[in-house]
Amino acid sequence: MNDPIYKLIELTGTSTTSIEDAVDKAIARAHKTIQNLSWFQLVETRGNIEDGKVRHWQVTIKVGFTVNE
Repeated sequence: MNDPIYKLIELTGTSTTSIEDAVDKAIARAHKTIQNLSWFQLVETRGNIEDGKVRHWQVTIKVGFTVNE
């Protein structure tokens, strides 16, 4: 078996619930079209504030997946 080669993409997920939900949504959407998802790295976290409360989360993640032989 050869050492794996990875490709890295950047995604931004959004959620009105939580940071984790925004990550989950981004990964779930990528999983529909990309095979061999392996890991992710949280790059940036942002949010919108309304009336003194967080109303919307945005997270940018890098997602790695193995390239097919």
